[in-house]
Amino acid sequence: MNRLLTLAILLLLTTACKAADIVVHPGESLHEALRQAREWRRTGDNRCQGGITIVIKAGRYYMDEPLFLRPEDSGTPDSPTVICGEAGTVICGDATQQHRQLWPAEGMAPIIDFNTAQRTITIGAPDENVLNGTDPMEMVVHQRWAIAILRVKEICRRGGSAIVSFHEPESRLEFEHPWPQPVIGGERGSSSFLLRSTEQRDGVEQLVVVDGAHHIIFRGITFESTCWNRPLHRGHVTLQGGFPIVDAYKLKENEGLPWDATLENQAWVERPVSAVTVREAESVDFIGCTFRHLGATALDYVSVKDATVDSCRFEDIGGTAILAGSFAESPREVHRPYNDLAERCQHLTITHNTIHDAANEDWGAVGIGCGYVRDVVISDNSVSHVNYSGICVGWGWTAAYTGMEHNIISRNHVSDYARQLYDAGGIYTLSNQPRSIISDNVISAPAKAPYATNDRAFAIYLDARTDGFTLSGNTIEGRPLRRDEIGDNQPGPNLIFQ
Repeated sequence: MNRLLTLAILLLLTTACKAADIVVHPGESLHEALRQAREWRRTGDNRCQGGITIVIKAGRYYMDEPLFLRPEDSGTPDSPTVICGEAGTVICGDATQQHRQLWPAEGMAPIIDFNTAQRTITIGAPDENVLNGTDPMEMVVHQRWAIAILRVKEICRRGGSAIVSFHEPESRLEFEHPWPQPVIGGERGSSSFLLRSTEQRDGVEQLVVVDGAHHIIFRGITFESTCWNRPLHRGHVTLQGGFPIVDAYKLKENEGLPWDATLENQAWVERPVSAVTVREAESVDFIGCTFRHLGATALDYVSVKDATVDSCRFEDIGGTAILAGSFAESPREVHRPYNDLAERCQHLTITHNTIHDAANEDWGAVGIGCGYVRDVVISDNSVSHVNYSGICVGWGWTAAYTGMEHNIISRNHVSDYARQLYDAGGIYTLSNQPRSIISDNVISAPAKAPYATNDRAFAIYLDARTDGFTLSGNTIEGRPLRRDEIGDNQPGPNLIFQ
């Protein structure tokens, strides 16, 4: 049965069976309401029959710690726990940190030199009055398909230029890892930078964590205002897709490994923080919710089975709007092919959502980003105004079979993407994904990213050994997308173009 139809029937059954309501008013505790529901579940109270509905009345509910849902909070298929809000119900944290750009006054300026031995970046010398008394300071570095945010340690003037050094650990990570790094003298010139000050303040990053629970439905709630604290303390050097590097280096001897003869880099990453996190869960759904003014990832399905995100709106998101699946986070080395990760995130349906203005803090984040996943449906969504790729599915950079399969990307509308970073796609894929489909999507041409160092941006980009997809019915600028307009990088032999 169609997943959304099943949800609708469950909600009707909940009403028909007169499921118990727990009502929360402004000033009251969401944690206490959840504990009440948990006690009913624990004791087998008759009020669980037909489900439990926690009704959150209109108002703002500030979270100084996340609302945790654990296995003991789980519902059942015929008795779900529904957490729903009236119009104007907002679960919120703190306003995001603010930046003040110092140099250049607007936009970005080119890097003169990137010195891996000295771990310095040379730039044109800023005016002295611009930097006086400014502490702390960050440098944002444009790196083709990702950015780095580096805390400035020292700026030394030398004639008409300035040499900038940085704090650890980001200095080591930035200069030891070969991809991505700034480009000097690229196809379209050198990589660019900007200097800015940052309000040095930690704030609330997480609003809700669903950890091991199942048969939970969130409906009609706004999740709003979270911070992103990581750059304030450790900088932010990423591999791709907003994933921060925790350790990385270039192989110095015997470059290449058994599964990739050209591999020259090793990297370990961690997951970016999210406002709403779902992990080790089943049937956890978000219906008609709004996510806005969030500092990093909005909604993250780390590991889940049989879940739905439908008719939600995402706006002003600092990182990725919807993230799903494993990305081979540490302690695993990210470039190895793994065959046990896709099963952690399967049968996820992402439909009828609107994503506008995402990746506005970490430009390398995306609208919808799925790693090792299988049986995922991404359809009928609108994704616009993002700085890198729009919809991304796949991870691993491998032709090997990893369990990723039967992923469907269909009838989406993607526009105004690749605004800052190239090596991007309106729809972007990685690795071998048998029986997968990219069909009937409407995609605009890439934005004219002003600081890109190459021209590799495409409506559809089949990157790094993409294979197993059937592509049909996709359009660009109102006409069919031609095969020669689809970007590819070492594609596999089992791609079908119809």
